[in-house]
Amino acid sequence: MTGPSATVNRVRVEVHGMVQGVGFRPFVHRLATGLGLVGDVRNAGGYVVIRAAGATGPMSCFLSGLHRSAPPHATVDRLEIGPVGEEVALGPGFAVLASGPGRPVVPRVPPDLATCPDCVRELFDPADRRYRYPFLNCTACGPRASIVEGLPYDRARTAMRGFPLCAACRAEYHDPADRRFHAEPIACPACGPRLEWYLPGAGDAPARGEDALTAAVTTISGGGIAAIKGIGGYQLVCDATDDDAVRRLRDLKHRRTKPFAVMARDLASARELCTVDSRAAGALVSSPAPIVLLPRFPGTPIADQVAPGLPELGVFLPYSPVHHLLLDALSRPLVVTSGNRAGEPIAIDDAAARATLGPVTDGLLMHTRPIWSRYDDSVVRPARHGTVTVRRARGLAPSPLPLPASLPAPVLALGAQLKHTAALAIGSTATLGPHTGDLEDADVFSAFAQAVQDLCRTHDVRPEHCAHDLHPAYLSTQYARRWPRTHRIAVQHHHAHVAATAAEHRVPGPFVGIALDGLGLGDDGTFWGGEVLLSSYTGYRRFARFGTAPLPGGAAAVRRPARMALGYLFGAEPSDGPGFFPEHGADLLARLDGHEVHVVRAMIERNVNCPLASSAGRLFDAVAALLGLCDDNRYEGEAAVRLEAAATGHEPGSALRWRLYRRDGMWVYDPVPTLAHAVEAAAAGSAGVVAARFHRTIAEVVVALAEKAADALGAKTVCLGGGVFQNALLTERVLAGLHDAGLRPLAGARVPMNDGGISYGQAAIAAARLGKG
Repeated sequence: MTGPSATVNRVRVEVHGMVQGVGFRPFVHRLATGLGLVGDVRNAGGYVVIRAAGATGPMSCFLSGLHRSAPPHATVDRLEIGPVGEEVALGPGFAVLASGPGRPVVPRVPPDLATCPDCVRELFDPADRRYRYPFLNCTACGPRASIVEGLPYDRARTAMRGFPLCAACRAEYHDPADRRFHAEPIACPACGPRLEWYLPGAGDAPARGEDALTAAVTTISGGGIAAIKGIGGYQLVCDATDDDAVRRLRDLKHRRTKPFAVMARDLASARELCTVDSRAAGALVSSPAPIVLLPRFPGTPIADQVAPGLPELGVFLPYSPVHHLLLDALSRPLVVTSGNRAGEPIAIDDAAARATLGPVTDGLLMHTRPIWSRYDDSVVRPARHGTVTVRRARGLAPSPLPLPASLPAPVLALGAQLKHTAALAIGSTATLGPHTGDLEDADVFSAFAQAVQDLCRTHDVRPEHCAHDLHPAYLSTQYARRWPRTHRIAVQHHHAHVAATAAEHRVPGPFVGIALDGLGLGDDGTFWGGEVLLSSYTGYRRFARFGTAPLPGGAAAVRRPARMALGYLFGAEPSDGPGFFPEHGADLLARLDGHEVHVVRAMIERNVNCPLASSAGRLFDAVAALLGLCDDNRYEGEAAVRLEAAATGHEPGSALRWRLYRRDGMWVYDPVPTLAHAVEAAAAGSAGVVAARFHRTIAEVVVALAEKAADALGAKTVCLGGGVFQNALLTERVLAGLHDAGLRPLAGARVPMNDGGISYGQAAIAAARLGKG
């Protein structure tokens, strides 16, 4: 830091972290100018380079200020400081230079940011030149990851390169005193994108600008459905208070009961619909602007069809100028959901949107700014222990996450099958890509392949290795065949789940992993899902499991919890404990078709297409069916959602009966006494109370097994993972029980504990294996 004289320092600073696309260069300019320093700042590759000269005191304040006063969306990981020779001319003044080449580093692609308060004020200020302009933004907000082609982050590398700046925007862009100083997506009505409204079958003469917005408002207020081009893809929008409109939306999306998210005008409006505590309010108004799952109030105007039979509602606030304009004009909550049909990827291409969404909607509100990367909306749930990420997408992805070891070569982690994500691991960090969906048809698989290409393109890297699930039938596993066999790293599904939680919390050594999940292929070729693992990042030992039951018809039992209940009734793993007899399922058998029962029983007795599974998720399904809450999953996980909903608000009292026993060197939880007691208790009381008692039972089982595992491992850290831990009621009880037992429990927060976090867990395990961490 010391220059050639005692009073003047000449330094070169490399700033590494999330420092592009977040207003960092304008911040450096203001900081340096305010302290009287001379020099310059520029983007280089994925970092920022500063050359500065000045007196010792101001220079010290400048260097500390790079950390202490950085913009709110920036993350400064480290500063690399060296001297600048006297032969390099610095000054006069402090300049922002054009981007240049840099050393190879792990680039950080900035996530999309919700419209900031300053831009919202301009949007509704009649005196402002961007009054009601649907694409205004500044250095603190606007699209980023969805329009970026690569780094350094410059306009020429974004979807805005097709919109040359007008004189007024150019002046703002170059004015250090303006908050749009070097804001790359800057635009205005004179030079930026514009809205267009297309009516199905009306030809190619769209309404534009305010007329387009008015047409969309008129359509929605009249009970219609509009397809609207958002930040990361098209969205389907209708009046959330209109039951007929919501029912029609369900029909066109082929989405029978899965809840829709509701966009409220502002925080006050959200508080009229749901309980919003300080943590929830913080999530709602944050720059990612995720959908926030909240306890709903009875008697609100929200249509019953929005979230039928559920006690919570997914609520979010406007995060783009178009959303703000729509909510302001309509003055009512709106259903805002992904622009696709069930099982299809979200539309981002205009021609594809007109072809697929045009025939089934009442109009399309499009715009002329391209979307280069697909980003669905993120989903979070506030909990007592913190805010939990359910779906990591717009606003949260692609922010980087830590790895337990530094990789010698880049790795692409390919995830699993459901709630799919991919992760790119470079050096000591992993970038978890956005939620893709369920890889169950060709269109979603194509979207997955495109997302992988986008992730690699924006980071300018070609992965040398891939990490993948053990299941050979997963499309993500089949994609892994593009790599030579020696460059593929197979990772067991539940090991990836618990490793994701461990890596997020930077757990250094061995830990107990508790994986409660639907189904994942075990290393013994059977299906797992209720597992206790003595784990490190490089390996694990299966210490305990849930008792098994057959899946009659395989995937058919996943879709139909009633079948899963029959699986336990007629084929639960035998033990020396109390049995589960047909009379325990009398109510279930009475309401099911006799032929189905006969066929399923015969399949189980003859072991025809009845793979065994130790799955906690399938046990929750069976209990939901036995209590009469859900016989068929109309969306993935519906039975478990309805079981948790039934339990909410009920005091459980004592747990149901449960027992542990040893088999083949492992502890086994025998679910049969629990199931039998649940049926007996339901006959004498309410299903809701029994559901609450079942949650308490599973929490007690998990804590008991974790204590045994911690003693065996000699470590107190317990990492939770798996889709069953999306259940907030269960997770809170497990965390509290583990804490009371003197253990250190950890749950996923920034990374989904469902299959959306599998790729990150795969990346962590690959890093440990390849880096020998």
